[in-house]
Amino acid sequence: MYVRRVELTTFRSYERAVVDLDPGVTVLVGQNGMGKTNLIEALGYVATLDSHRVATDAPLVKAGASSAVIRCAIVHDGRELLVELEIVPGKANRARLNRSPVRRSREILGALRMVLFAPEDLELVRGDPSERRRYLDDLLVARQPRYAGVRADYDRVVKQRNALLRTAYLTRKVGGTRGQDLSTLAVWDQHLAHHGAELLAGRIELVAALGPHLTKAYDAVAAGRASATIAYASRLGDGLAPDRPALEAALLASLAERRQNEIERGVTLVGPHRDDLTLALGDLPAKGYASHGESWSFALALRLAAYDLLRTDGIEPVLVLDDVFAELDSGRRERLAALVADAAQLLVTCAVPEDVPAALQGARYDVGPGTVTRV
Repeated sequence: MYVRRVELTTFRSYERAVVDLDPGVTVLVGQNGMGKTNLIEALGYVATLDSHRVATDAPLVKAGASSAVIRCAIVHDGRELLVELEIVPGKANRARLNRSPVRRSREILGALRMVLFAPEDLELVRGDPSERRRYLDDLLVARQPRYAGVRADYDRVVKQRNALLRTAYLTRKVGGTRGQDLSTLAVWDQHLAHHGAELLAGRIELVAALGPHLTKAYDAVAAGRASATIAYASRLGDGLAPDRPALEAALLASLAERRQNEIERGVTLVGPHRDDLTLALGDLPAKGYASHGESWSFALALRLAAYDLLRTDGIEPVLVLDDVFAELDSGRRERLAALVADAAQLLVTCAVPEDVPAALQGARYDVGPGTVTRV
């Protein structure tokens, strides 16, 4: 799989840009703030319908414009697919595949499989559990796009259930009764347990498949200095099996057990939206114990493990290294270059061309204010 062309209209800093790309290595060179990451972000948005930099769509639209458009021509197994996305802040995005509208924008997921490593990925190791849950769910959807619907259904149920609990909480605060307010809570419990079990089982299966790839990737990047492991940490307990009926029953039991706490706090306390990943180096958790270099290596290993897993599944994703080499010492640079040199398409961004190892010196583009020019 590779991106043959990307076109941007009023996206971020670009009024209009058209970039033709080839398979193999492409290096995007430009000073900070020139728009290298904006171009990568657009591709990432096509792959995940989300930005790795911001939580809302408004910053993606160039100042003064009402919408932004991304067009992406993707070649896979000799066939080309055109994906078009219109981003309108505050409204549902509109999408087309080969110029035909789709009902939901998530129907384009799977057209472009991409693994992106960026400086923000340090938060996978040092940040909040939400960063690690997002990593898992994005990879889950990349492997099996149907999980985009599962995740959307689960998020909708949690939102509705939280609204119900919040209303009951506020009613109690002003001295009202709670029985009528919570009359439909049991129905939402069933929905949460059903969709939650499906999402939870997918995550558990994914972590089991990902583990060996992570250990291998960290060993390669860090030259065998420690062993990296990953485990799924659920509020339901350790060692869960991906048994959907059993998980659904366990979620229902936990919801019943925590019911009073939820009513008192006005929020859903049970479900995969409260879970985390346990990342460890040897016998110690990576968060809080890993050095800066070890944290970078772990974050990089998580992305490389995702890349290797997709390739094992028969998917050849586009690999992107966004301003990565400037953060790595020379040894890690060379080891990383050796690991990714055979990618079907590798996009590398940098401010200084000398930061990129010689093994990855492919096609070069200079990125200036609102422009991308092949050298």
